[in-house]
Amino acid sequence: MADLKLTNIKKVYNNDVEVLRDINLDIKQGEFIVFVGPSGCGKSTLLRMISGLEEISGGSLEIDGQLVNDIPPAMRGIAMVFQSYALYPHMSVYDNMAFSLQIAKVNREDIDTQVRKAAEMLQLTDYLDRLPKALSGGQRQRVAIGRAIVRKPKVFLFDEPLSNLDAALRVATRMEIANLKESMPESTMIYVTHDQVEAMTLADRIVLLSAGNIEQVGPPLELYEHPRNVFVAKFIGSPAMNILPAVLTQSGASSQVKFPSKDSVVVPVKTPVKDVGGAVSFGVRPEDLFVVTGEEYLVEGEIAFIESLGEATLLYVNVEGCSEMVICKLSGTPNFQRGSRVKLATAPEKMHVFDTAGLNYRNAF
Repeated sequence: MADLKLTNIKKVYNNDVEVLRDINLDIKQGEFIVFVGPSGCGKSTLLRMISGLEEISGGSLEIDGQLVNDIPPAMRGIAMVFQSYALYPHMSVYDNMAFSLQIAKVNREDIDTQVRKAAEMLQLTDYLDRLPKALSGGQRQRVAIGRAIVRKPKVFLFDEPLSNLDAALRVATRMEIANLKESMPESTMIYVTHDQVEAMTLADRIVLLSAGNIEQVGPPLELYEHPRNVFVAKFIGSPAMNILPAVLTQSGASSQVKFPSKDSVVVPVKTPVKDVGGAVSFGVRPEDLFVVTGEEYLVEGEIAFIESLGEATLLYVNVEGCSEMVICKLSGTPNFQRGSRVKLATAPEKMHVFDTAGLNYRNAF
């Protein structure tokens, strides 16, 4: 298994469109890394550059200390699982999984051992004689994963492998991939998805990309609790973090955030902040807001819409001075009426303040 080192990786197409720029990333052996981001951010392109299916325009890619920029895909020790499965329709499950070993002229006994071991790991033993058309989408994806496992690659690459599955199968297959990682702790895996739930539940570390740049790298909860900037704050978490316009002032060792419709709210910080008096953004997650009736509150507004989800209720609140509705996520099914006014509060440690460039002040403290 392998370490990967990406240094100043860049991708430019013929028309001078820069898709990726200055990507720097170290991936350690045994890590499960998830590339996540909106459509068009460059995550699949980056994965294909690692695999060798896309040429690297600039920078260097090392696998186990070896520069592989110009090494063909078949010689990089990498196995890739595609979202389209890419199974041979005329071959049985067994033959699909064994094909790459047969091409490599591995002896028949070793092929049989490796195929059956992978099939048992993926609960495919009872389906080895079936053709792909006789399998469900989730089973086909497991065959594609099994085909990668038997090659014993240095690195596993997954390119949105669950995107073709329905909701129930996505959950089941996601659990199987998590179990697979536990059973192969030394395997390095890189997984691409646009689904933040997959990223949060599978990753050791998330690499969040936007417009060809890495916005933040870290464990899932680090991105959730300490987003580096507004983009990370709004992308990680569902519903997205509320971002409100505000003005920052300084009072002694504390900072105060003033909203257009409310007196100042003290945001505790360890050191004085820069750009005092400037327009900033204030962030708070919907699940960190709660309804209060007293004089101590964050914002006040009128309920414009209510979503009852059973286990939770979402209140969409129009707040004066805010261009977007503030969302409050409450547990259960509390009784609120559309058109009524509510006061929302949060705990100080759940507050985020972003400067004019969108960077999180609290990450610097």
